[in-house]
Amino acid sequence: MRISAIILALVFFVSSCGSDTGDRAASGAGIGATAGAVVGMVTGLSLLQGVVIGGLAGGVIGGVTDESTINLGDPIWADGDKPANSSAVSRVQAGLSRLGYDPGATDGVMGTQTRTAIESYQRDYGLLVNGRPTVQLAQHIDNQLQLAGKN
Repeated sequence: MRISAIILALVFFVSSCGSDTGDRAASGAGIGATAGAVVGMVTGLSLLQGVVIGGLAGGVIGGVTDESTINLGDPIWADGDKPANSSAVSRVQAGLSRLGYDPGATDGVMGTQTRTAIESYQRDYGLLVNGRPTVQLAQHIDNQLQLAGKN
């Protein structure tokens, strides 16, 4: 029982990895499943039962926490999704403008209007809606400009 409590506490803290709900829930589910496997091995549960219970618990905990609860930074898989530098922000702003979105001035400064335009674009194209001006987003916008013949 003591090991289970320690593992659950660890899952709670580590499931807080990520800055948005999706990242936190995904990292929590993964960590919970791993912890659940360990709990399943040392208790009367089967390995599969431990993985399922731990994954569900970790996912829920990760999904209901936010950055103000605890913040361990971005998850490992977000390395390729780092925020863009100011020249890439300018590239995103210019592309959004050409596609009919209104990010405000093309100045490389990430503001509320740019974030709102990014979120609208992400929603319209079925992307993860996080409002981040990443290099990958700039590439997606460039591809849409090419398809629309606006390049």
